[in-house]
Amino acid sequence: MRFLVVAVAAFALLAGTAGAQPPVLGFTMSASPRASAVSLPSASMPNSPDGMSVPVSFTTPPAAPHLLDLNALHALWERAGTAYGVPWNVLAAINKVESNFGQNMGPSSAGAIGWMQFMPSTWLRWGVDADGDGVADPWNATDAVYAAARYLAASGGQTDISRAVFSYNHADWYVQEVLDLARVYGNGTIAQTADLQHVQQLLDQARARVVAANKVLGVAVDRERSLRQVSARLHEKIDTAALLSDRLSAERRAVQFDVRVDSARSALDVAQAAFERAQAGLETAQQNAQAPSFTPSVGSLMGAPSYSGQWVFPVGGGPELVSAAHTHHDYPAVDIAAPAGSPVYAISNATVLNAWHEADPRCGIGMTIRTEDGQTWTYCHLAVLYDSVVDGVSLAAGTQVGLVGSTGHATGPHLHLQLQPPTSWPQYQPWFQSFAGKAFRWQDAPTPLELPGDPPAAAKVFSVIPEARDGVVAFTRTGG
Repeated sequence: MRFLVVAVAAFALLAGTAGAQPPVLGFTMSASPRASAVSLPSASMPNSPDGMSVPVSFTTPPAAPHLLDLNALHALWERAGTAYGVPWNVLAAINKVESNFGQNMGPSSAGAIGWMQFMPSTWLRWGVDADGDGVADPWNATDAVYAAARYLAASGGQTDISRAVFSYNHADWYVQEVLDLARVYGNGTIAQTADLQHVQQLLDQARARVVAANKVLGVAVDRERSLRQVSARLHEKIDTAALLSDRLSAERRAVQFDVRVDSARSALDVAQAAFERAQAGLETAQQNAQAPSFTPSVGSLMGAPSYSGQWVFPVGGGPELVSAAHTHHDYPAVDIAAPAGSPVYAISNATVLNAWHEADPRCGIGMTIRTEDGQTWTYCHLAVLYDSVVDGVSLAAGTQVGLVGSTGHATGPHLHLQLQPPTSWPQYQPWFQSFAGKAFRWQDAPTPLELPGDPPAAAKVFSVIPEARDGVVAFTRTGG
């Protein structure tokens, strides 16, 4: 069975084992010239103002994106790393984090573009024409990866790769995520990297299908309920009609309308069956992701729970995708921004006091729980709350309870978390703050101090706001 092969291969990657390399999965092949015959610019200084040609409207995505399969990408990372003396697997990790190997090339909300998410102004300073076609194109994998290698080298990556990655994005969590992921890629084979990518894609797709199916189901439920209420009123008129002619007329209208009710009920049955299939598919995908999720950096990619003592951060995905602010817009609560479909977890051992699986006008889909320390918490705006979460059930810390959404009164996908009564801010509790830089990032964090020799903040090369999965933008500060 393919799912089992994927899970075993991904687990082998984490154990550092090697094996035969099956065909690489999930990418389109596009030939790219080797850069070995091209005269590459030095990493010692940026481009001169008139020293580089770029495509016309280079900030606009091309009609036909330049894509490579993982075999070709692996060779590209190695060539670029060798050319500028930086580890190829760090280039691979940055490529993954910034654009998911070319799947999300922007432009981002900050205007970052291409394979490695350069800001346009800084691409002019550090871009590279690595394939020798006469232009430096951030949408071209070869040009962008070589430019990333050049910047890492310029930032000291030949001798201190941690510091170089820090200059790329002045955030300790980012450095840790990139270097952890680089170790995973460096310890495995191309085939194992492909299997890991495939496991993540299957998991993301399964979550998206559940979110979409539950949305369709909700519409079907509302429509069937609305039509059934109208039907009930029509049938009441039959019983209250004084004249036989009026009664016969009311019966005719009720019977005719009940055809619509029957159709809506059939549509509801179809939607319910589709939702149950989507849930079963998600369970399979989650089981296949369990083994590779044991490694922290890979666990973030899979949305695995993050633990700190008896507490678990309520949203999975890691600080690249998950963020929160120190304050709420109008009262003590926290809105945890994350892509739609991100997993939601029980924050501690708890008992469910109230669970609602249909959207409330204000809170949407959600639940209220009481944790072992006696605090009462409410979750709002979920896309899905799992059927197993019902009143009175006990939840272990880290139990997945649903998926992030924007049901109810919400302007975008996020988890609204608050204490009941809302007398204090959740984000100021020690357990919540212990996850900063590990499971989420502060949206309103101050800009960190720069290291000696770093380029000034206004001239940083890369944006650190890639397009997140499902088209949701991760709210991160950018430099440049």
